[in-house]
Amino acid sequence: MSPELLGGIMLALMLLVIFIGFPISFTLMLLALIFGWLGLGDRAFYILVFQTIGLMKEEVLAAVPLFIFMGYLMEQGGLMERLFKGFQLLMGPVPGSLYVGVLITATIFGIAAGTVGATVVLMGIMAVPIMTKAGYDIRMSAGAITAGGTLGILVPPSVMLVVMGPVMGVSVADLYLSCFIPGFLLAGIFIVYCLVRSFLNPSLGPPLPPEERSGSLLEILKELTLGMLPHLILILATLGTIVWGWATPTEAAAMGVVGAAFLALIYREFTWRRLKDAVYNTLLQSSTVLFLAVAGNVFGAVFSRLGTATVATNAMLGWQIPAVAMLAVIMVIIFLLGWPFEWPAIILVFVPLMQPVIAAMKIDMLWFATLIAVNLQTAFLSPPVAMSAYYLKGVAPQWDLGDIYHGMAQFMVLQLVGLGLCIAFPDIVLWLPRMVFGK
Repeated sequence: MSPELLGGIMLALMLLVIFIGFPISFTLMLLALIFGWLGLGDRAFYILVFQTIGLMKEEVLAAVPLFIFMGYLMEQGGLMERLFKGFQLLMGPVPGSLYVGVLITATIFGIAAGTVGATVVLMGIMAVPIMTKAGYDIRMSAGAITAGGTLGILVPPSVMLVVMGPVMGVSVADLYLSCFIPGFLLAGIFIVYCLVRSFLNPSLGPPLPPEERSGSLLEILKELTLGMLPHLILILATLGTIVWGWATPTEAAAMGVVGAAFLALIYREFTWRRLKDAVYNTLLQSSTVLFLAVAGNVFGAVFSRLGTATVATNAMLGWQIPAVAMLAVIMVIIFLLGWPFEWPAIILVFVPLMQPVIAAMKIDMLWFATLIAVNLQTAFLSPPVAMSAYYLKGVAPQWDLGDIYHGMAQFMVLQLVGLGLCIAFPDIVLWLPRMVFGK
């Protein structure tokens, strides 16, 4: 049997086994070793060692556990409640005001923390009781909370972007800047959608009753200031230092951890138990992402050396279609992969298989990486995986999972609208890196 055919069988078997429900990391590692040994002999085990060592030497990956830890410190430290309360008081008389408060708060927290799970859980804890009491539509409420939470993987300093940069050979700083405007574009699309629907049908998001928004202008400004200030400090300490070239992503993440811990102590919301929970959750999530990175790296290396990747690349290039059409095909494939797979598997296993095609067609790799990041927003909202649904269901057990899925579907369509705009107008992605770095 030819090595190329072995690689094709390995890929098909990988998809089948993962669909059945086996853990992705162990599946990738086991199949890579078995099929690598069949096609390459003992070299498969050398590939395992060298690929693992090479990946672990990637200094930027040290930022992954640090950014995750920073996000959990902010979650456990209670730095989001004041911000949400301030927007609640400020926009209370406006139909759909809670949707706006949820989306703005989630966006700001996403910029500071860079995680999805923590944002969805915290917004669910804070917003679900208020939205339920105010008579807000369950489906739109669920969609706003989960969609707002997904912005954490797109707006810098996203953990996903830290992983994606080395895999795709793109500077993390460039990737942060290129994703900044698309992230705010999506947030703006979400907000406009919620406001328009609430104005057309006030029963979806009625104004808050006076007793729920009582407070002087001074009180509102105080809540907004105390809510915004820590997030602005963390944004400057992390994103600002990376963009200005003062620190690497890893160094900036370390500064962010120290800043988050300090602010949590100042706000007197931090306890030993919360620190313990933050450390444990960081260990759990970091181990999952980094082990999957190793497994995906080994799988990709074996797949490439078997020659199947080259055959697939040549076959796609043989279609003789324009570059934009090829890009659209790849975006559709990634969108469909987002239904059964989470973002680490897509970035670490499938994206490297498509990169040679993009490189051969002279498509800007930074633009391509950003389009993937925008596309992968849908992976958190598309069943059957749809992790955001389970995050929200965990803190809102009274909401039916079907209603949550229905609400997420509305915002998944809006995400695809945002992706279409980024494809049609590349300057949405490339303008800011070009202005800052002259690229």
